[in-house]
Amino acid sequence: MAGAKNHDYHILDPDIWPLIGAFSGLIFTTGMVFFMHEMSGWPIILGLGIAGLIATFFGWFSKIVNEAQTGYHTPVVQLHMRYGMILFIASEVMFFVGWFWAFFDFALFPAPIEQDGDFWVNLVGQEGAAALAKFPPEGIHVLDAFDLPLLNTLILLCSGTTVTWAHHSLIHGDRDGLKKGLWLTVALGVLFTSIQAYEYMHAPFAFGTNTYGSAFYMATGFHGFHVLVGTIFLIVCLRRAYLGHFTPKQHFGFEAAAWYWHFVDVVWLFLFVAIYVWGGWGAEIH
Repeated sequence: MAGAKNHDYHILDPDIWPLIGAFSGLIFTTGMVFFMHEMSGWPIILGLGIAGLIATFFGWFSKIVNEAQTGYHTPVVQLHMRYGMILFIASEVMFFVGWFWAFFDFALFPAPIEQDGDFWVNLVGQEGAAALAKFPPEGIHVLDAFDLPLLNTLILLCSGTTVTWAHHSLIHGDRDGLKKGLWLTVALGVLFTSIQAYEYMHAPFAFGTNTYGSAFYMATGFHGFHVLVGTIFLIVCLRRAYLGHFTPKQHFGFEAAAWYWHFVDVVWLFLFVAIYVWGGWGAEIH
């Protein structure tokens, strides 16, 4: 029959959400620029951008979920979605490589700088520069790696175990184990974020005052943002589990969330060793 589908691919219908998402991203970045330059009207512009992005997430992802439940996600489509998730995680790896690169560059080749009016002046070669060319800078107190950071490391490692339990429960048809594993993983993710927020509130150094503080907060802060995104990802999976969406043979949405969560775990292990342990070695502990 003419026009009959004779392949395993899913040909998408025209959709408005990509266009809405693109414009929302433009409005959001414009609002951020206005905010950074302290221009009037930035709360409205930024709020519209965020609202548009949230609406795009709900609208677009809801359609993907409906496609999965309708049966459009054939084995071929699922395979290609896995390829896409792998490439996305690879791009996230390179994103964090940039922050690690900055941290190690500051640590191994510290170039002391000092603000002179409206300009930043490089002090290398000037008198007293040797005392300033240290990382962390002299006099700064760092966080004890074996206090809250170690606790958060154990929490994330436990969360990796619980999400794996949930995954194996789903594969073996144990939906009760799936729900319990997801509940525990979400709870551990919230606990990690709460402890990191407490750590930030009591940190002995601020963002932007020196290269150590800037590198520390950018690397750990973006990781914290990824933990927040991963927690939301898992909450959506938990909601879908209660709706009976996943099956042992078709559960890419949950599988993608589990991959993402394991990626977050591994990044934290590198952050803990490189920034908390090695980066603060020999400095005064808060």
